[in-house]
Amino acid sequence: MAGQHTITIKAGGSEKDYWKDLWLNRQLLWILSKRDISVRYKQTLLGVAWSVLRPLATMIVMVFVFSYLAKIKSDPGVPYPLMVLSGLTIWTFFSNTFTQISNSILINSNLVSKVYFPRLLMPLSSIAVGFVDFLITFGIFLLLTFFFRHPISWQIVFLPCFILLTFITSLGFGLFFAVLNVRFRDIGQLIPFLVQVGMYACPVAYSSTLAQGTWFEKYYNLNPLVGIIDGFRWCLLGDQAYFNPQSLYSTAVLSLIILILSLIYFRRKENTFVDHI
Repeated sequence: MAGQHTITIKAGGSEKDYWKDLWLNRQLLWILSKRDISVRYKQTLLGVAWSVLRPLATMIVMVFVFSYLAKIKSDPGVPYPLMVLSGLTIWTFFSNTFTQISNSILINSNLVSKVYFPRLLMPLSSIAVGFVDFLITFGIFLLLTFFFRHPISWQIVFLPCFILLTFITSLGFGLFFAVLNVRFRDIGQLIPFLVQVGMYACPVAYSSTLAQGTWFEKYYNLNPLVGIIDGFRWCLLGDQAYFNPQSLYSTAVLSLIILILSLIYFRRKENTFVDHI
């Protein structure tokens, strides 16, 4: 029949064969992605409404703590809720995608032990859940811009670049931890802790202007999420939002290096997954 193909499993297959199999199994990627999205809210009382309530509740708490209690100022001319929600939108995309990818092999352990397919499909399918949540949070942000009468900047045309950088960064870190998570189950306990600490180590609820002129500024900018969050915020809020283009250089270089190394590490350990599940 038209559209059918046969995959032959053989020892010592080339790297080219692997990527060819990955492409031939793209329909499985679609099926796994749809399953991950539906399972996320299955048998929940509020369903997709959780994707609306979580960012709103987090934003309200952060505004209260950082703005009203800690008296931290936002960038001049930028309402504090918009500054927080813009950072929270892209951070949530990273954290959800990173967490889903890190757990993807263990979640699909029944498939790993029973049938052959390129294991990279499982981390890739996990990205769909994080992206759906991102779109919902982004929609909330757009609604709040009307409420605060703050126009969207023309720099929004650069937004896809920062979304792509977030995808690359989350995939790079996620693949590395996905391999470790199969071998060492303690990693599953470490991941939520890293996400929680990372949110405060990144400029989600505050502006990076706080790091300007400090002794740790150059180390702060080495964090790949700093350039991504500041750049994403700049795309939405315009020049009123602080953005240091130099931080983007380290972000792009580090993210690509981490992704390449993680892909190599994942491919080397891929055939051992079934031994530890």
